[in-house]
Amino acid sequence: MTLYRLFAAAILLFIASFYALQAQTITGAWRGKIGNVKAELKLVKKGDSLLGTSYYYTSKNHYRRFAVRGYFDDVTNAVVWWDDVLLDGKGSDNFFASNKDALLSVADFNCPGENVMKLEGNSTERDDREQEKGIVQLQKISRSAFSDEWDYVLENYFVGANTPSVIDSIAHLSFAPPPIEMAEKSTPAPAPVKTSPPVAPSVAIKSPSPVTTTTKPADPSIEQKFTSRTKKLQTVIPITAKKIELRFYDNAQVDGDSIALFLNNRMIYKNIRLTEQPYTIYLQADDLQDDNELVMVAENLGSIPPNTAFMVAIVGNKRYEARLFANEGSSALVRLVKQVER
Repeated sequence: MTLYRLFAAAILLFIASFYALQAQTITGAWRGKIGNVKAELKLVKKGDSLLGTSYYYTSKNHYRRFAVRGYFDDVTNAVVWWDDVLLDGKGSDNFFASNKDALLSVADFNCPGENVMKLEGNSTERDDREQEKGIVQLQKISRSAFSDEWDYVLENYFVGANTPSVIDSIAHLSFAPPPIEMAEKSTPAPAPVKTSPPVAPSVAIKSPSPVTTTTKPADPSIEQKFTSRTKKLQTVIPITAKKIELRFYDNAQVDGDSIALFLNNRMIYKNIRLTEQPYTIYLQADDLQDDNELVMVAENLGSIPPNTAFMVAIVGNKRYEARLFANEGSSALVRLVKQVER
């Protein structure tokens, strides 16, 4: 074989490998259904993380769009993503009313045939794992019907747009949208009503009111704080190893924050004082369910509310970080999700 033919063969092999790589990547546009709702999804891989947008729609003019975050394990092909921030919506109020909840989806990335790629799994409400929303059935497509800021990355991912700086700049635009103008509009406050000055009573002498004493209600217990406060999702951690190490730090100035931790509605630790040194706990994957809720409850808010913690999760050789926020009205929810087995 001549040198020319060897060179040409190398070029062809490179091109074939290039397009094969494009065909098998999780990055791209996906279309199908999540539950009973038509959905399109744009995912961009950055390391182990995923960023992008999700659309739930009845038509191109009736949709609801969220910014998406997630993770992809390229060893097991497990995919986890969730609707993080509502970006915009267009169309009827009826559609928004029935599809208002942010979702979390867990799926398997598989290639059942040549140039056919699918995401198949299940979904729940993002903040409540008990509220199942149905199966996930998405197939990769060449281009989404909805245009947004992620199109540039999807179209140029293999020719320079896959760098962290480019992805981060697009994510900054996506996660900081302009204010959403939805159907509900605030009602202007009524004009103040003028009243006449009070008329002095004809009898000026009144019997003194009886003096009563009140007892200050007891502070709620940690369990009562757990059940009464709203739980807001902060992050999702994929479980792909036998042991999970969780480290908790004070996220800001050390000011006396203390927390309690609940796993699947059961308190496992309390009176954790957050400092610049980590408070470390360990969980065994064999003791966990497929989908688990770890809730951080603020026992007190320290001298500088709200209660903020910086959490580092070590799962096998992977590291995940999250900032957790809790106050008197809400607790921080972290979902620990095992990979999908199909």
